Amino acid sequence: MQALEEKLAHLMRSVDEMSDVVSGQAREIELLNRRVAMLMQREAQREAEGTGGVVFGDETPPHY
Repeated sequence: MQALEEKLAHLMRSVDEMSDVVSGQAREIELLNRRVAMLMQREAQREAEGTGGVVFGDETPPHY
């Protein structure tokens, strides 16, 4: 009986640890999704404004 209780305690601790990991991953995924959405919105604005042009090899970049 004691062996079963020890195994159960170990399994419960493992489940709690995994739950914490999954929770942390969910928060990180949510943050990354917000960042991707923000970047996509910025790129859409840049394309709409026409300022996201491609620099060709014979052109000097705008900071020169």
